[in-house]
Amino acid sequence: MSAHADSGEAANYPARLLALVQNSLTQLVRRPSHARRAEAARRLARHSLLMSAVLALAVVVLMAGFDAREITLMPPRGTASLWPARVATDFGKDSYVLGALFGMLLVVGLVAPAMRDAAQSRWLVFGLRLQFLFLAVLVPLLPGELLKWIVGRGRPFVGGQVNAFNFAHFAGTEAYASFPSAHAITAFALAFAVSAIWPRIRGLMIVYALVICFTRLVLLAHHPSDVVAGMLIGVLGAMCVRYWFAARGLGFAIARDGSIFPLHQRRVKRVADGASAS
Repeated sequence: MSAHADSGEAANYPARLLALVQNSLTQLVRRPSHARRAEAARRLARHSLLMSAVLALAVVVLMAGFDAREITLMPPRGTASLWPARVATDFGKDSYVLGALFGMLLVVGLVAPAMRDAAQSRWLVFGLRLQFLFLAVLVPLLPGELLKWIVGRGRPFVGGQVNAFNFAHFAGTEAYASFPSAHAITAFALAFAVSAIWPRIRGLMIVYALVICFTRLVLLAHHPSDVVAGMLIGVLGAMCVRYWFAARGLGFAIARDGSIFPLHQRRVKRVADGASAS
């Protein structure tokens, strides 16, 4: 009897896996129905415009008055004592961060259909949060990569000179892919997204993001304005993804004033239970 039941469970596993993936994607793309989403959208637009104006001004000021000088203050490339920075900087590499998040999503997707009841709900809650983290990093990286190609800014010392205005638009090469910093986009998008779910570790995530940005400067991989632009794109992109999830009640809710806050574990569980329904 037990062996027969186990055999039936194994036979149903592919169908449950397909239903889980289909329902999860349906929730992400369904039409939002939250009555307060308009106020949240206006709030997002206001904050985005304000942040863009302030940081755009900062980028211009840095590019014109500090970028070239900062390069001369950094130690030469290949300095032996910079090995901690070379190790730390990889924790902000977009392919590594996205690969780790996608790998965890795959594990959840493969394990959750085999679970039942409370155990499955816990896995699905974790999976929903991983979806948010993955998209919060991926979405801002896409326009960031497009900007790199369009702007074509040379990295520090490309061309052999300290020149903050060394551009080769649409070059599409690594040497001319300095603006904006993809590491800064990744680090600040991830920091914002993790802090949005778990506000208590916001300070730790800010330190993480700042360390990643500092490594890009000290390793002469970017100018300060590249990093500031990356910070802006990363945070704005993650904010947009959070709004998308909140408007659909996925892990976040919208308050009366339009602010967005993370849902309690039990309320996230109800959404996850809906995703598991077939």
